[in-house]
Amino acid sequence: MSVQGKTVIISGASRGIGEAAAEVFAAAGANVALLARGREAIEVIADRIGSQAIAVPCDVSSYSEVAKAVAAAEDAFGPAEVLINNAGVVEPVSHIATSDPEAWGKVIDINLKGVYYGMRAVLPGMIARGGGTILTVSSGAAHNPIEAWSHYCASKAGAAMLTRSVHKEAGENGVRAMGLSPGTVATQMQREIKASGINPVSQMDWSDHIPPEWPARTLLWMCGAEADEFIGEEIALREDSIRRRVGLIP
Repeated sequence: MSVQGKTVIISGASRGIGEAAAEVFAAAGANVALLARGREAIEVIADRIGSQAIAVPCDVSSYSEVAKAVAAAEDAFGPAEVLINNAGVVEPVSHIATSDPEAWGKVIDINLKGVYYGMRAVLPGMIARGGGTILTVSSGAAHNPIEAWSHYCASKAGAAMLTRSVHKEAGENGVRAMGLSPGTVATQMQREIKASGINPVSQMDWSDHIPPEWPARTLLWMCGAEADEFIGEEIALREDSIRRRVGLIP
């Protein structure tokens, strides 16, 4: 599908993959709604993009805020045809035995419940219209335990199951649900991970991480028919075969 003139909602759009996705989708002709807690950051990005973008301050851990954000995007640009669940946090990095229960739970609120809230807000409209695309940024941590990341691993595993659940429940209504596991990306989150120094991911050199534009371009590619074989599943951007199909490497 072409995203020309389509309404695309992106959570966690104030930096990293979300910011890059806003730029990539807008360049492809989409109208983008930028969701994040930091009003100033998304307003700067939206101003840079121009009339194709709006900034919608939103805490994805609150369903009422997500529902209002979706309504604001649709009021501005029309029905939501693409949702990109990108908002996510990894701090505080901590072993389970010494973790703070409230802080641990807040990660679940953002990384897992925030994904569900986005899906819940857009799905009725997508089902009624007979189609839509829901893309969720996943992680290798959804499938493998990583020391001191129990909250992140658990939340990403849950989000991966939500993608499969949407496919089972709404795939026949034309809703395309997929996950993207981008690998390690050169974002602020990786700086936080490196600062923790706890697990092997924190020991990686900065040059080992891919630029955020790569997953952003992959998310755009996932909106097209060439990615239909992955509907209901997860795409791993670590695979060279995927990178070639997206056009990231020769």
